[in-house]
Formats: sequence, C-alpha cells, structure tokens
Amino acid sequence: MLQIDSWKRVLIWLVCVAGLILALPNAFYTRVEQSNDAIAAIEIGADTPENQALAAQWPSWMPSSLVNLGLDLRGGAHLLAEVQVEDVYANRMEAMWPEIRDTLRPERATIGTIRLQPSEPDEIRVRISQPEGMARALEVVRGLARPVTSLTAAGQNDIIVAADGSDIVVTLSEAEKLASDERTVRQSLEIVRRRIDEVGTREPTIQKQGIDRILIQVPGIGSAAELKSIIGTTAQLTFNPVVNRTSDQNASAGIGNKLVPSIDEPGQYYIIEAAPVVTGEELVDAQPAFDQNGRPAVNFRFNTSGARKFGDYTRDNVGSPFAIVLDDEVISAPVIQSHIPGGSGIITGRFSVEESTQLAVLLRAGALPAGLTFLEERTIGPELGQDSIDAGKVATMVAFAAVLVFMALSYGLFGIFANIALILNVALIFGLLSMIGGTLTLPGIAGIVLTVGMAVDANVLVFERIREELKTARGPSRAIELGYEKALSAILDANITTFITAVILFAMGSGPVRGFAITLGLGIMTSVFTAIFVTRLMIVMWFERRRPKTIEV
Repeated sequence: MLQIDSWKRVLIWLVCVAGLILALPNAFYTRVEQSNDAIAAIEIGADTPENQALAAQWPSWMPSSLVNLGLDLRGGAHLLAEVQVEDVYANRMEAMWPEIRDTLRPERATIGTIRLQPSEPDEIRVRISQPEGMARALEVVRGLARPVTSLTAAGQNDIIVAADGSDIVVTLSEAEKLASDERTVRQSLEIVRRRIDEVGTREPTIQKQGIDRILIQVPGIGSAAELKSIIGTTAQLTFNPVVNRTSDQNASAGIGNKLVPSIDEPGQYYIIEAAPVVTGEELVDAQPAFDQNGRPAVNFRFNTSGARKFGDYTRDNVGSPFAIVLDDEVISAPVIQSHIPGGSGIITGRFSVEESTQLAVLLRAGALPAGLTFLEERTIGPELGQDSIDAGKVATMVAFAAVLVFMALSYGLFGIFANIALILNVALIFGLLSMIGGTLTLPGIAGIVLTVGMAVDANVLVFERIREELKTARGPSRAIELGYEKALSAILDANITTFITAVILFAMGSGPVRGFAITLGLGIMTSVFTAIFVTRLMIVMWFERRRPKTIEV
C-alpha cells in the first residue's frame, strides 16, 4: 500500500519551503542588492540617511543572500597580467648582501676587506682584498646555501657560489629560480585575490594561466582602469635608513645604496640604504587614520619579528631620519624622536582620504612580490550583460514552457504534479546557489535548462513504469508503488553518472566550465529529490483523498 510517514512528509515540505524562501530575494534582485550594499556601508561607518533608507528596502528578518551574476551577465572588467618573476631575483640578491657581509666579517684576518661590487640584477659580487683567502671565503659563503623548497629539486641548493678573480660571485641556481617563479606567481595570485576581496567585489575569477600569467575577471566593476588601480600597484613598503638628501636627480648613490624620489617634497631625492630594516611583509595591520594635525594618514602595526627589528633600530638611531618607501618612492622621511618599542606607527604624507584608504587596503592585503604587466584588458559594459540575461531568460522560459505543456498533455493530472515539482526544482536550485554564494553565468543558465529536461526525464520513467504496472497489477495503489520502486534504479544510475561528469568538469575545468558544472550538479540533486520525493508525495496525498478505483496516466 502507498504510505509515507508523517515526519517524512513534514521534512519534504520544509525543504521545499526553505528553498522557496532562500530563492525569494532573487525575485527582487536590485532592491536586495542595494539593501545589502547599504548595510555593508553602515557597518564600516557610513551611517547616512540615504544608506538607512536603502537598508530598509528589504526586511532584516528575511534571507538576503543572492545568486551572484558572472562577468558575462553583469558586466565588469577582464585583465590578463604577466608576473615579472625576474624582479624577485634582483630583490633576493639585494637582500643577501647584509647576510654575506656579516658572515665574512669574522674572516677579515684571512680574506682582508670586503667590498660590494656592481653586478647584474640576478647576481651579487663581493671583492676581497686578499685573494689567497678565497678558498676560505667561498667555504663560508657556501654555508649560507639552503635546500630548494621544491619536490622536483630535492637535494639541490638555492645558491651557487663561485670565484672570479678577486670576486666572490653568488647567483641563484636554476632549481631555485624555477621554485621561485612558482612561489612568486602563487603569491601574486593570492595577493591579487585579497586586494579584490578587500574592496568587496563579488565572486571574481582569479586563476593562473600558463607559467607566469594571471587571468582576472571581476563582475560589477566599472572599468578595467579601475581594476588596475586596485591591483596594479606593487605596494612594496620598506623602512630604510637615510644616507643623504639631495635635489640632484643624477646624484651618485654609491654601492649598496639607491637614489629614490620624494612624493611629499617634489624635486627632492633621498639616498637610502638598499637593504631595508623592515619590510611590508612584516605588517599585520594597516588602517586609514588622521595625524595630530587632522591630515589623512595610515596607522600600521608589525608582527613580533618586525616590531623587534623596528624597535631596535629606533633605539639605536634616535635623531636620524628614517625613510618610509613605497614602490621606490619616499612617501615620508621622519626623524626618529625616540625609541618605538611597540611595533606600531603612522605613515603621514600628502594623502587625500581616498588615497590613505587605498594605501591601507594595499598594505593590509600584502605586497606583490613582483610587478605585473597587463597584456590584455577589456571592459564589458552592463548593456552586454543585460542582453545576455535577456537571451538566457528567453531560452529558459521557452524550454520551461515547452516542457510544462508536454507533460500536461502527455500525462494529464500526473503531468501537472510533475510540473509543480519542476517549478519547485528550479526554486531549489536558486535557493542553493544563493545559500552557497554561487555565481551564475551564461553556461550556468545552460546547466539549468539542461536540468529542467533531466528533471522531467525522471518523472517520465516513473510514469511510464506506472502505465506498464497498471496492465498487470491488482489495482492503482500497487501500480503506483511498483512504478516508483522499479524506476528508482534507472533514475539513480542516469543521475549518478551525470553527477560524476559534473564533478569532473568542476575539478578539471575553470571559469565558465565550472559555472556550468555547479548548476548541473546542484540541478541533479534537486531534480532527484523532487522526482522521487515531492512528486510521489503529491500523488500519495491525492490518492489518499480521492481513493480512485482506476487511474489514467
């Protein structure tokens, strides 16, 4: 006999109601989106009457999660960036000089004086005055070598140390360069993602392409230029000792130093030590603020090691200027007034409020390890996105209407039950996408359209099986029960194999392919649920109420 436990009935309807409630905000997309943005603005301090009015557009007790629209639906910016991995080699060699110098100093009796020599960006040359001590010097410097942190280069060292006359030449090994390239691109990828997430953009597509390129697609952003302003700055912050100050842009900096311009004082240049005392990598927080004169500034705070180095330097150099350098430009060069032990401070300069906020975002997200060269940039306007949405709507509505008509004509009342379940199925898909914060793209719409057909397929299998059982079974109740039992294996087999395909597409694909895989996978789960449970529950409830002697499918 047909029978479904009461708790199962309640659970099935609760799932359907929850799906409808979660999907409901998408029917009022613009209103809910404006309300969400206003609430986010109020939380960060922009509590204006306009934002209060916008926030009140949607009830606070209702779900407010939306399906994010992809770049092809909403418009936005597309960038293809190439990471300049060679920059890291030069920075690495530059940072090694203090370490090499401190290692060789105890050996002066054997090797004589130590001088840094001009060298190529990817190497460092150190000249010793007593060439007869070269063997000892090479042995000491080779002690600085570390194993390459890469599975493919196990057992190899990161540097190669050789002699060239009176010079010690240190270069990166090929294995270390390959490992460094991989680390640099991976780190750049993560920092670009953090910078974009900091400004609240929804569901960007940020992925590695090729060996040293990054594809960046951000829906809902105004232009490619705006996106470049967010991610295009290297934001390499360093704190360097000041050697001298000059107005001559051609002044000789000397070996181990560099000449950098001042942003705060146009026409002025600073000669600073190339090796920084502390870098932005040791920052743990940066927030926009105002200095004692009410001018925009940025508060910063170091981690434990950075705070220790910063405190030690300020203790030993009270009265000396200290340059705060951002991307090889001095933004401030204050004189150290006293020991700063807490590892925190303030960056002042000629900032606007917007510039100080942007600088804080960049510093908080971290410095790009290398520069980015933008090879391709496109701005996709909202008009194109709206055209795509309209085309997708038409395709979905035509497919949906055709399926509804077919089911009603082919299976009568049972077909109407299947149509109700089909509508619930689509609502459940949107409810799940909203709940997980999924992104809907044009391929995703294609996945929904395909799901509509597959959901009907499960009902067709059941109804055809019921037809066959009506010819042999003792009554309609037994025919319906056998129809669901015998069709179940075919439904599960077909949907499980398709779900496996969706999982593979998601794991192996990227961008639009993943969007298709997500909607297809979610659609399979909801279509199986509605076909096996929802349609069956409606048929059982109808049968219990009417108790027909015969049925027609």
